[in-house]
Amino acid sequence: MFALNFQSPNHEELLISRTKNCTIRLGDIRDSYPESSIVSITFGKRFSPKRKLYSAIVDKVLIKKFSQLNHGDLDHQNPEIKSVEELITFFEKIYERSITPDDIVTVIYFSEITED
Repeated sequence: MFALNFQSPNHEELLISRTKNCTIRLGDIRDSYPESSIVSITFGKRFSPKRKLYSAIVDKVLIKKFSQLNHGDLDHQNPEIKSVEELITFFEKIYERSITPDDIVTVIYFSEITED
């Protein structure tokens, strides 16, 4: 089983409230998260213990340029980010590098697996 780990405290809140059901990751990583695969949604800083929040299934995986992201992608990633430019600024802080609208991202939509 693979994990989708999140590090931002804001993302932790969005995941716990089930507001966030999409993640956008830099580069083409579709081979790591094939559609219909089961993943653990986790939270924790890099190189430190992680806390499992829940299990999820990968519903859809898309490869796009930053410039091709739409409002739905942004809203499901983080409702506070309203534009591609804001997301690029956020990613530049996370990845500590310059990012352009032509850079490739993987958009991963996921749904929680409940055990009702």
